[in-house]
Amino acid sequence: MALHPDFPRSPYAILPPDLRWFPAAEELRSTAHDKLLPPLVAKVREEVEAWRAADYAGASATSRALLAWWFKTDHMSEQADGTRSQFRYYFAQREAVESVIWLFDARGARDKFDLMRFDASGAVSPNMFDEDWPRFVVKMATGAGKTKVLSLLMAWSYFHKLYESQSTLARNFLLIAPNIIVLDRLRADFDGLRIFFNDPVLPDNGHAGRNWQDDFQIALHIQDDVRIVRPTGNIFLTNIHRVYLGDVPDPSLEDDDLRDYSSRRSGKSPSVRRPTARPTSARSCARSTSSPSSTTRRTTSTIAALPGSSASRTFTIGCCKKTCDSPSRWTSRPPHAMTAEQSSCRR
Repeated sequence: MALHPDFPRSPYAILPPDLRWFPAAEELRSTAHDKLLPPLVAKVREEVEAWRAADYAGASATSRALLAWWFKTDHMSEQADGTRSQFRYYFAQREAVESVIWLFDARGARDKFDLMRFDASGAVSPNMFDEDWPRFVVKMATGAGKTKVLSLLMAWSYFHKLYESQSTLARNFLLIAPNIIVLDRLRADFDGLRIFFNDPVLPDNGHAGRNWQDDFQIALHIQDDVRIVRPTGNIFLTNIHRVYLGDVPDPSLEDDDLRDYSSRRSGKSPSVRRPTARPTSARSCARSTSSPSSTTRRTTSTIAALPGSSASRTFTIGCCKKTCDSPSRWTSRPPHAMTAEQSSCRR
């Protein structure tokens, strides 16, 4: 595996596309670089680099104000010992956020055909994807700070919907963790909305003429602790196991494994059964994993789905996702999943 000799040691350093890691020997960099990356990555990286250098030209006023606050403004954070030190987002976090905003806001990517324009592999075609809604996938290594990226994209979607009159984004969010351990970590980050206030996610009131902190009115609902659900301004936090509730069929003679059927017939308690046919979300994961343009199934930990008012806009960190058209539906159980969609993957 190739690591460029000029690869910087600092996680904050801006990385030009030609210095990136790629999955082959260094001598293949000049001839096989674009072909060995996930299909959309190479072109998106190059264009986002140029967009960054042009001061985010073409983006909405809301997006430019947020990007300037997050990545061009000095921030101080309080440490555990009471001292204060400079806070900066890693470049991997910055580029992930920039890429999603650039695709949606600057390039107007709204469907798989828009995203196909950035395919450098020639291996992706529209008939691989049946859906007509956009999905933006961020692929990040363990420890790269996926939760911070989620918080930034959620804030961006919230304020874009609030301040941009024609926005099709959303102010209701669904976060799904892959297991209980990750759910507990997310609970620690999001409980009390602390991630939005401990990190410089929300600009100071008055930045770019907006009252960001006063206007950020959002409620957190964790698992079954569903509070008052408002039409807008809700975060629903749950784990993937809730997706399977209600999808477990009754034992049947048609089952490959008849032990549960025999147990029920004899009056014994059947064992805990997995669905004989995986729900749509699991099929979505399998399809996403095999797709050359999507992310690896188990390298990520959290998912954010953003249902829009007229169409669903899903920004995913990971490959399993859910989306709902009404926050009130989450007071009972998750809605059915949608299938995999063309994605933009970022390492």
